[in-house]
Amino acid sequence: MKENLGAPLIYIDWLMGNRMKKIKYIRIELPDDKVKQELKVAAYCRVSTKGKQQQGSLESQIEYYTDLINNYSGWKFAGVFFDYGKSGLYSSGRTGLESMLKKAWKGGIDLIITKSISRFSRNTLDSLILIRKLKERKIYMYFEKDNINTKDDNSELMMEIMCGFAQEESRNLSENIKWGYQRRFENGEIFTKYKNFMGYMCKDGELVIVPEEAEIVRKIFELYLDGKSLIQIKEYLENHHIKTATGKEIWSDAVILKMLKNEKYKGDTMLQKTYTKNYLTGERAVNDGQRVRYYIADSHQAIVSKEIFDRVQEEMVRRSRVMYNEDGTTEIGKSRYNGKYLLGNLLVCGECGAAYRRRTERGKVVWRCATRIEKGKDVCLHSPTIKEEWIQGILAKTICTNNGYDEKVVRKEVKTIRVFFEHIDIVNKNGEISFSNLG
Repeated sequence: MKENLGAPLIYIDWLMGNRMKKIKYIRIELPDDKVKQELKVAAYCRVSTKGKQQQGSLESQIEYYTDLINNYSGWKFAGVFFDYGKSGLYSSGRTGLESMLKKAWKGGIDLIITKSISRFSRNTLDSLILIRKLKERKIYMYFEKDNINTKDDNSELMMEIMCGFAQEESRNLSENIKWGYQRRFENGEIFTKYKNFMGYMCKDGELVIVPEEAEIVRKIFELYLDGKSLIQIKEYLENHHIKTATGKEIWSDAVILKMLKNEKYKGDTMLQKTYTKNYLTGERAVNDGQRVRYYIADSHQAIVSKEIFDRVQEEMVRRSRVMYNEDGTTEIGKSRYNGKYLLGNLLVCGECGAAYRRRTERGKVVWRCATRIEKGKDVCLHSPTIKEEWIQGILAKTICTNNGYDEKVVRKEVKTIRVFFEHIDIVNKNGEISFSNLG
């Protein structure tokens, strides 16, 4: 029998009795079997942390794959792509992987080499989807450590097994990290590795006050207690060319709100405010009781006093625009705190607790309960409408001592004005109450 496997035609001599038959097999060449003159080969590397040791490992891998591809006969160097300090659980945010895939989709890569499946991805589903998409375009991967070539039709099962191992390893690692954090929380250890924290810097494992930034923080708290809205505070900071912690000239009202609610500014620390909801996706969620929270009082030096901080929190609740429904439940009203009109932040319905809103009716300015406006008078039956001129006259007499209505004096002295069916209570910031009948 003669066989020449390298030729398109294979001849086999077959002995039958006294007669020799020649049988010719014609091999069919599929497009995938064509020998390419040059195979465009790329490599992918990833390290999950940014330590010096990992950086050295990444540099070694890049050098190794560059030399391997350039010195291999029939291969054309298509690049070494890498991600530094990125988790292998999710592909989003891995710019190196995204660049490599983008080049592959455009036909710039035929083969991708990487150290192992766990370096490519620790997410079983993500790995298999990417590999199948590549394979559909006749782009294959070779995993050196696992000795798996996706061109092999039998590689799918082995891929699933190895990806499963990598994912389980990540789950165990996640549980170990979670356990470690839990022990630190129980011991009262706080995090001090903040990159941009207005008012503080991290030094030798401690939060240390930055004096010039601390003044900005104090000003924000002061402005809020003076009745300014978040938008007005934002405008003040920008008009005074005060930059954010990251050096930006434009402030976000959401950032200002977060600062006002951050207990660290009064020297305390709440641990585990958020938690990882899904270790595969990295999705985080606000901890509303799903995990134990730990509160550490006097964990570091405060920027604002506890009294000022607590007053700000009370003011936030007051500005929240609570409205009552017919079934007795409460909800937040549609309108926000009004920094333009002081009375809108002082007048509160004595029946349902909602704030009052400013309206113009028949050419006159009046104030009316927000629940009554949005839900109807059946929900808040006994809330009266207050004329602005009348309430300003009462405040001029009782607070401004007949010197005329002075908003600065009212802002300084009055905490709230409760409006009842036949009278109002003016509550001073020192706790005293002035009673006035409705005119």
